[in-house]
Amino acid sequence: MKVLHLLQSDRFSGAENVVCQIIEVFKDNPDIEMAYCSRDGQIREALNERKIDFYPINSLNASEVKKVIKEYNPDLIHAHDMRASFTAALCCGKIPLVSHIHNNSFDSRGLSVKSIAYVIAAVKAKHIFWVSKSAYEGYFFKNLFKEKSSVLQNIIDIDNLYQKMNSDSNTYDYDIIYVGRLTYPKNPERLMCVLKNVAERMPSVKIGIVGTGDLETKTRELCNTFCLQNNVDFLGFQSNPWKMMYESKVMIMTSRWEGTPMCALEAQSLGTPIVSTPTDGLADMIDDGKNGFLSEDDNILAERICEIVSDSELRSALSDNAKEKMKVLMNKKSYAESIAKVYGLLNG
Repeated sequence: MKVLHLLQSDRFSGAENVVCQIIEVFKDNPDIEMAYCSRDGQIREALNERKIDFYPINSLNASEVKKVIKEYNPDLIHAHDMRASFTAALCCGKIPLVSHIHNNSFDSRGLSVKSIAYVIAAVKAKHIFWVSKSAYEGYFFKNLFKEKSSVLQNIIDIDNLYQKMNSDSNTYDYDIIYVGRLTYPKNPERLMCVLKNVAERMPSVKIGIVGTGDLETKTRELCNTFCLQNNVDFLGFQSNPWKMMYESKVMIMTSRWEGTPMCALEAQSLGTPIVSTPTDGLADMIDDGKNGFLSEDDNILAERICEIVSDSELRSALSDNAKEKMKVLMNKKSYAESIAKVYGLLNG
């Protein structure tokens, strides 16, 4: 079986990481071959590193995707998120379509152009994977597609994660790490407000921000406005941020919405506690006070971060609990079987 994974972005981030994980899970299966299709850009480096076949397009539209379909001749198309699923539905013909929704975005929760357009993809799809229960529950027309929907939470290969982390020979001294795109869903403006609050309590705190995005300039401006230049390092895109995570005392997330973010799974697996807004998959992953902290209050977020940074015993307890929970949740065999059944590789 040949599977074409279709995505819209040209970067390497959450959904893109998930697709690479799926391809990795099936790499030793002789019955399946996979390729990756998206706009060309930063993603090429990540795919080359992982030795994943790449079919670049200039734009995510039916005309270009049809060309790739003709060239690759897939037996199944696995489209990731709503726009890619919609495009695939327009041009897949009789090729089975699997749609995979990686977040719970605000603009599909009500009656909107996006939620209506996705109906076309959902009707065409043989199955829909939702990254979390909240992502499914948040879709306006979910009840129409209940029978073909299932929740597939993201996983990571913990052993592989540690191998990659150990390949970084550098050392880091950040108290706080942020890893993610600097875009509207991630709410980097709120991130800077929380960090300002932390710095007022701990003037010498060291912070690393890993990631880029269309709000990077605004985020840097806020950093200057809040006089955080001596506290914050903007590190840009990092192909291997895991040593930074591992050596940081806490990771912060202030997202408006999420699916089950890969960076959070990675941080928890490395034993780095997370302080976050209680959004979607993070609310399922973080047990407040046990392996991290959740709050909608910026003051409480800042207070919890300071507690973790300053209290090594608390940090150690949160870290141990985080790693233990991830050992239970990261079931690679079950994850692979869920996908294989939908693909038609397994019965049941």
